[in-house]
Order: sequence, then structure tokens, then C-alpha cells
Amino acid sequence: MTGSSVLMKQINRDILKLAVPSILANITVPLVGMADIAVAGHLDSDSAAMIGGIAVGSMLFDLLYWNFSFLRVGTGGLAAQAYGRGDMRECARIFLRAAGIALACALLLIAVQWVFVSMAFAVVDCTDQVRELASMYFFVRIWAAPATLGLMAFKGWFIGMQDSVSPMLTDLVVNGMNVFMSIVLALGISVGSFRYEGIGFAGIAAGTVMAQWTGLLSAVIMLLVRYRRRVFSGMSLADVAGVFRGEQTRRFFVMNSDLFVRSLCFIAIYIGFTTISARYGDLLLATGSIMMKLLLLFSYFTDGFAYAGEALTGRYVGAGDKGMMRSTVRWTFLWSMGIALVFMVIYRFAGMMMLGVMTSDMAVIDMARCYMPWLLMMPLVGCAAFTWDGIYIGATASKDIRNAMLWAVAAFVCTWGIGIHVLNAANTSGDAVYGMSGACSSGECFAAACSSGATRYGILAMHILMGAYFAHLLARTVYLSLRYRRL
Repeated sequence: MTGSSVLMKQINRDILKLAVPSILANITVPLVGMADIAVAGHLDSDSAAMIGGIAVGSMLFDLLYWNFSFLRVGTGGLAAQAYGRGDMRECARIFLRAAGIALACALLLIAVQWVFVSMAFAVVDCTDQVRELASMYFFVRIWAAPATLGLMAFKGWFIGMQDSVSPMLTDLVVNGMNVFMSIVLALGISVGSFRYEGIGFAGIAAGTVMAQWTGLLSAVIMLLVRYRRRVFSGMSLADVAGVFRGEQTRRFFVMNSDLFVRSLCFIAIYIGFTTISARYGDLLLATGSIMMKLLLLFSYFTDGFAYAGEALTGRYVGAGDKGMMRSTVRWTFLWSMGIALVFMVIYRFAGMMMLGVMTSDMAVIDMARCYMPWLLMMPLVGCAAFTWDGIYIGATASKDIRNAMLWAVAAFVCTWGIGIHVLNAANTSGDAVYGMSGACSSGECFAAACSSGATRYGILAMHILMGAYFAHLLARTVYLSLRYRRL
């Protein structure tokens, strides 16, 4: 067996060792979102408003938590490089620094929760019913903030330590508990003579709170079992107190300022998608929420290889091994593109079945059918964008990650702005296809709009919105591909 064959097997073994546990854990993540929407969709006859409440309530937490994604992203890259250098003391400092910041940020979020909700709904445009449901969801789920932000720090550090089993077990605990407790607390349960009626919509958020705290407890246990002696032995109180001093601390905050800008860009795009779809009524808001869940389904598989690329790239950057880093990037991309092709086939032949799992509301299903072709185009550019993110994170190339997202926001805004301008111009000119109030067209999508109360204008606007989301993924992929040679 040649040296190149041995190297190839070693790289692929390392990639799969890190990727497979992450994929197994990630498989349960969309199930949580689907379960929440499915529970909301079966709670009341007005399931579109319930689904919209979940969508807007979840968006509010994304607005909060994406600001702190550096707790996972920055921690993972720095820990991987320290691991590559064999510096276990620095690995311990990185974890303690991230955990301390996570706790401080969580307490701040709890303190400003009422202010945040008031400011958010000054911007988010939705019906009164959706606003009431989303607010109820938020004020219950906010009490999971310390656990949620703490888990970000744990997950990033575990991945940096080349350990994807610990975050997998933690995610399985969190997501399994989330699905079970949300169903039980919202819909109730009956076992023999015991019967619990459930608390309705608020039970979905309460189930998430219980799941997050259970997951944090499991992460702490795994940290103590696997790393207490290997990494944290010999740490004194003076060492703990000094984790926020020194050059590495300065580097941590400089890097995370770039990652914070990246998070704001993600938020801008996500707010844009949700608030724009909310303008066209609860039906299109529910449809957009379901399509987003399906569009990102493949990312939970691709992220496994992105995490592997992050861990291994950071490891070899820390060790100064450029050859292994280049080989890791090449093979990580081959695996990721394979995932993209698989999901293009799944979306083509099982897309409608997925819609039926998400909701029993036929109006929402009929409307979502109009946007199924977008599912076939997203995986190729999406998988490439997510994989590049992992590689750049491992290399702690934070400026390139930040700039890629700035270009992505520009692509999203320009695509939406130009598209809606053309649509408005066509509508103003009285075009029979684009008109908002003319006779119903014979097409399947327009027929669904007429029967559900949505407008043809709204349907076409949602197509433009889906195109804007596609454009942001494409911009990330192109920019990071061009910058890789310099990296």
C-alpha cells in the first residue's frame, strides 16, 4: 500500500470519526423543529396562527442567540489549535473563558427580556394573534438562556478537542427531551388510569426549557468524566481568575468581534426572511417557516463534515502541518458534496411527504407545493457554504468569515430589492400575470392562492424571497472559494 493511500485512509477515518457522531446528533435537531410545528399545527383549528407563533417566537430567540454564536465558533477554532500544539493548559483556559462569558451574557438576556420583546415587535410585522402567541412562547423559554449559551461553549470546546461523541450525546439528550416534553406538556398524556391534559401552546416552550437544562447537566458530567484529570488537573483558583488576562484573551475578543458581525449578518437575513413573509399573512408566514425548515434539513448532515473540517483544520494549523490541512479540506468537500447530491434526490421524491409530516393544514401544504423546486437547487451551494465556514473557523480566519457574510447580506438585499421592484412595476402596469387583484389564473399555485385567500402578488413575492435566500448562500460560497488560496 502506497504512502498516499495510507494518508487518504487516515484522513477519511479522522473525518468520519468526527462527522458521523455529529450527523447522528444533528438528525434529531430538525425533528425538534418539526415536532414543535407539528404540535402547534394540531393544537387548534387555526393552525396557521399557531405555526406562525412558533416561527416568530423562534425567530426572537435566534435574534438573541445568534449574537452569541461566537461562544461555539470561536471556542472551537481556538481549542482545536491549542490541541494541535499539545497545550492542555491553554485548552482549559479557553473553556473557562467561554463558560464565564456564557453565564454573564445569559444573565444579561434575562434582565432585558421585556425591553427586547418590545423593541422586536416594533420591527416585526405580524397579526395580533401571532404576536400574542410568540410573546407567550418567548417569556417561558427565556429561562433556558443560561443552559443554552452554556451548551454553545461546551459544544465548541468538545469539537476543538477532536471529540464529537460528547456533543453528540448532549444533543441527543437535549433534542430527545425537547420532543418528548413539548408533546407531553402541550398535548398531555394518558397512561392507564393516569391522565394529564397538558397546558397547550405554552407547553412547547416549557418542554424546551426542561430539555436545555437537562442537556447542560449531561455536558457537565461528561466534562468531569473525560477531561477533569487530562485537562483541568493542577488548575488553581489563581489560574481560573487569570483566564481573562493576557494575549490569548485579547485574541479571543478580537476574533469574536468579527464573529459577532457575522452573527448580525445571519440575523439580518433571517429577520428579513421571516418579517417579509409575515407581510403577506399567516398562511404565507407558515409556508415560509416550513420551507425554511425543509431547506435547512440537509445542513444538519453537512454540518457534521463542517465540524470535522473545523476540528481537523484547527488541529493541523496548530501543529503547523499545511499538507494535512490541504488534504483535510479536499476530502471534507468530497464528502459534503456527496451529501448535497443525496438530498437533491430526497427532496425530489419525498418532498411532498415531508410537507404532510409538518402540518395537517391542507391550505399550508398546497401553498408550500409552489416552492418545492427551490429545494432542488439549495443543497449544492448550501453544502459548500457550510463546509467553508467550518474550515475557516478551524483556521480562525475570522475576517474572511465576516467579509463573506457581509457580501451575503448584500446579495440577499439586492436580489430582494430588484425582484420586488420588478414585481411592483408589473403590478402597477396592470399585467395579468403579476396583478394582485385580477381574475384567478389557472396555474396550480395561483389556484391554491385563490382558494386560501392569499394573493398572486404574495405568492410571487415569496418566490423572490426564496431567490434572495439562494443568492446569499451563493455569495458565501463564491467569496470563500476565492479566498481559500490565500488562506
